Amino acid sequence: MDNPTAWWILAGFFVAMELVSGTFYLLMLAVGAVAGALAAHAGLPMPWHWVAFTVVGGGAVIALYLTRRVFGKRTAADVRHDNLDLGATVDVSAWSADGVARVHYRGSDWSARLLRRGPLQTGPHRIAGQDGNVLLIEPLPAAQAAPSLDTNAQHNPG
Repeated sequence: MDNPTAWWILAGFFVAMELVSGTFYLLMLAVGAVAGALAAHAGLPMPWHWVAFTVVGGGAVIALYLTRRVFGKRTAADVRHDNLDLGATVDVSAWSADGVARVHYRGSDWSARLLRRGPLQTGPHRIAGQDGNVLLIEPLPAAQAAPSLDTNAQHNPG
């Protein structure tokens, strides 16, 4: 097996392992292996293949690490914007003895509990968070209660 083929096989191995890990670091090493393959195709001596692999692959790994460190941090506000359910209104009709309510939201029943300790009251509540598949809710004053949408209502054009 000639040198370029070995480098291409190594690049393919890194890509395959990247599919398993999902971190992008092995993909950067695959880019380095491609640089090694190109150096081999250019007819450079074997040590230069390794130099190309090390400089390109190692540089790509370091660049990815620094990029993630600087730009990869997400604030709590960014994470909040991912959950489109936050701020929606649900109606609590009853609470169980363990402080959990069943609420109807988006066409299915959800378990819900209060975000903060307080009296268990029925009526409109706002979704303030989510813990797994449990909605974290907080009570709304009656004046702020948004009308719930009736998804079963039919519209009759006039």
